[in-house]
Amino acid sequence: MNSAQEHKVATGQGFIAALDQSGGSTPKALKLYGVDESHYSGDEQMYDRIHEMRTRIIKSPAFNGDRVLGAILFENTMDRQVEGRDTADYLWNVKQVVPFLKVDKGLAAETDGAQVMKPIDGLDELLVRAVGKGVFGTKMRSVIQSADDKGVAAVVEQQFAVGKQILDAGLVPIIEPEVDIHSTTKEQAETLLKAGILEQLDGLGDRKVMLKLTLPTVDGFYSDLVSHPKVLRVVALSGGYPRDDANARLSRNPGVIASFSRALTEGLSAQQSDADFDAALGEAIDGIYAASIT
Repeated sequence: MNSAQEHKVATGQGFIAALDQSGGSTPKALKLYGVDESHYSGDEQMYDRIHEMRTRIIKSPAFNGDRVLGAILFENTMDRQVEGRDTADYLWNVKQVVPFLKVDKGLAAETDGAQVMKPIDGLDELLVRAVGKGVFGTKMRSVIQSADDKGVAAVVEQQFAVGKQILDAGLVPIIEPEVDIHSTTKEQAETLLKAGILEQLDGLGDRKVMLKLTLPTVDGFYSDLVSHPKVLRVVALSGGYPRDDANARLSRNPGVIASFSRALTEGLSAQQSDADFDAALGEAIDGIYAASIT
């Protein structure tokens, strides 16, 4: 593990950019960016277009390690290059932004009010490749729709089981059990979730994980996770909240930093001039950074 990267993630001021839209969410991300399906044919061209978008973000003067602590990449992005360098290498050695990798393969069907992850085939090989490319940590997402004891427990147990496999490979896992912001039992689900996480943290020994959680209904609800000795950092997903709303909610949760995807790229367009694009991205980064350091 890179100690300079660990120090930055643990103590740095800023947020983590989620640039990890994968197969299912890529067309939507591109459409919001002003690139509809008439601009590409097939998956390879689609991934070319999304890599062009991510490269534009990463190369922008607004995007740097002063305010962006880390960036989460999709596997296809990790395997591509920016200005002739592997993406993870460019992020860290040019921009001083710590690289993470999304490793899940999507969600299983809902059971007991929750969606666990589909089996992650080839995970060990992927983790070896990630280490070789200089990646620091990973991210994997489950979703909780309702406050069902059995469903929440299944999500938490699976997240930490896979998390331990990732720790064994020398990477730091971002545990992401998202609670749906539209859930009618969101607050109750968050209570169950926190209890489950605290129980699992006690079984980690001397190792640490990161947590990526939905902005909570009760401000400051995750403060005991923020201060927990087994938690390197708590980051928040925007979960579908518009950026201004997400920033406002985040600012009311001291110690939690952002890891936004849609809220980061909101307002960016392929049709913008570089000056307009950099200005729009800079404005987004400024707002998310300010909310992350409160």
